[in-house]
Amino acid sequence: MTMNHLLALGWPGPFEMLLILGLGLLIFGKRLPEVGRSMGKTIIEFKKGMREVEDEMHQVDAPAKPREIDAKPAPKFDPYTGKPLAGVRTNDDSTTTDV
Repeated sequence: MTMNHLLALGWPGPFEMLLILGLGLLIFGKRLPEVGRSMGKTIIEFKKGMREVEDEMHQVDAPAKPREIDAKPAPKFDPYTGKPLAGVRTNDDSTTTDV
């Protein structure tokens, strides 16, 4: 006889599986719905975490969008003299002035 033959017991048959299932129901019967719910919540949280990680990976892998540079508004006053520019209305003067 070889050593492998002595240690190989094999899988339990159908009768033994029913017996193990019955003992499991007797021991954990009242708590099985609670265990099932907690396992379901755990699986859902795990999937949600995996989705978040995948989304973060896609955001990192995506090329950055170039930012649009807004044109600067035209100055209302001449930066050197401080006088109002032509065609610009000021608060104290309601008419347009030409320089």
